[in-house]
Amino acid sequence: MRVEVVCNLEDVRRFLILSTCSSFIPDEFLRDSKVFPERPREKGTMYVEAEDKETLGSIRDIQFTRVSNVLGVIYNSKSGLTKLKWRHIKDSLGKLSGEASGNSLVNLFQAGILDESYVKKSRRNFY
Repeated sequence: MRVEVVCNLEDVRRFLILSTCSSFIPDEFLRDSKVFPERPREKGTMYVEAEDKETLGSIRDIQFTRVSNVLGVIYNSKSGLTKLKWRHIKDSLGKLSGEASGNSLVNLFQAGILDESYVKKSRRNFY
């Protein structure tokens, strides 16, 4: 399903964690809003474009990075069914756009990026 929505960076971070590492992210990384998960292209790209980045460590195929002044976020699922990009607009707001699988839609809803009205509106446009 096509996604195009304005959302804040913290919600995108929550989506990334829900989609990839919620079962094993260390508590101190989870509590730090500046720590983002990343992973290499061959495992499904997850990349944060930021002015400053510091690698904190890796667990499984996820690298945890502390960032500041985020310009964009790229997320491609391992399956290739989800391809999303978030681009900074102002302050902590940005535009998230791309294609999302059913699984990713659930995580976007859970992260607070999509709400019930968005899903209903999209469903009406689908039929």
